[in-house]
Amino acid sequence: MAPESPVALKRRARKMVVVLGDTYPDAHCELDFTTPLELLIATVLSAQCTDQRVNAVTPALFARYPDAAAYAAADRGELEVLITPTGFFRQKAATIQSIGQQLCDRYGGEVPRKQKDLVTLPGVGRKTANVVLGDAFGVPGITVDTHLGRLARRFGWTTNEDPEKVEIDLQELFARKDWTTMSHRVIWHGRRRCHARRPACGACPIAHWCPAFGEGPTDTAEAAKLVRDSGRG
Repeated sequence: MAPESPVALKRRARKMVVVLGDTYPDAHCELDFTTPLELLIATVLSAQCTDQRVNAVTPALFARYPDAAAYAAADRGELEVLITPTGFFRQKAATIQSIGQQLCDRYGGEVPRKQKDLVTLPGVGRKTANVVLGDAFGVPGITVDTHLGRLARRFGWTTNEDPEKVEIDLQELFARKDWTTMSHRVIWHGRRRCHARRPACGACPIAHWCPAFGEGPTDTAEAAKLVRDSGRG
């Protein structure tokens, strides 16, 4: 096949995301939250843990620690117990308590609205910052998590492995206003159909534009068995 021109790549990528929007019209962040702080804490907890497990833990956590000052003043042992099911609870507890202290010391207890400030917080990188910006503040951002990174490579949107380089490549393909929406749609697709080991190719709505078609079962009935009704990661 002839190399794909930048224009053709952009058109293909955007068409794929439009179709994913038809497939997942309610695609959104699957972490439960009501405030920017809750989303920040939930995102920290989601490292090496499923969103479902985080959502099972956070109601009690958020009730016990309603603001940054409460996290900063938390009893470390009590905090660890509450978040134990999310794994790596000692490191996560230390990070969360440090975030609470930093927010109180530098931002009046409020979560900052700029990426350059968010990434200075303990344990907060560009991925976490973009989640908070996009879903708590409505600031467009591309969340390059495990799913988005591997699908972007599978789709031929990028050849890079480094998340920041993937983010830059995707910024070139999509309009800024669509960055957050695109991220959610692709992540949902990765969790529900385009699995890492056995993608449901025969039940994929964007198979026509996917250069990796055939990596998984192409038979419709067989592929349909691989489709999940909800995300698990």
